[in-house]
Amino acid sequence: MSISIGNVCVDTNDLSGSTAFWRAVTGYQVASSDEGTTYLEDPGKGGVGLSLQLVPEPRAGKNRLHLDLFTGDLAGEVGRIRDLGATEVQRFDDDGWVVLADPDGNQFCVVAS
Repeated sequence: MSISIGNVCVDTNDLSGSTAFWRAVTGYQVASSDEGTTYLEDPGKGGVGLSLQLVPEPRAGKNRLHLDLFTGDLAGEVGRIRDLGATEVQRFDDDGWVVLADPDGNQFCVVAS
């Protein structure tokens, strides 16, 4: 099979706010942008792309798909990302991960690597 995941798309109600948030979280740069979508890419070209898509409806219910962000400094990164505007949803200290939500309410995990 010759297929790979090249991009993950996140819906947002605030494209500029989400772009700023996810750029700060990941260190990714804007590859392209228009009034409805921003494409972020890893400057080192090693990671999967992340796009942000403006949608009219708010998030409802639990995410059906989420990002797992790996780090060697779980406490430090969770604190940094919370300072950027994320909220803590749930903590699994014994298992080494924390569930956060971005400013649109999209949940993602920060995992100790």
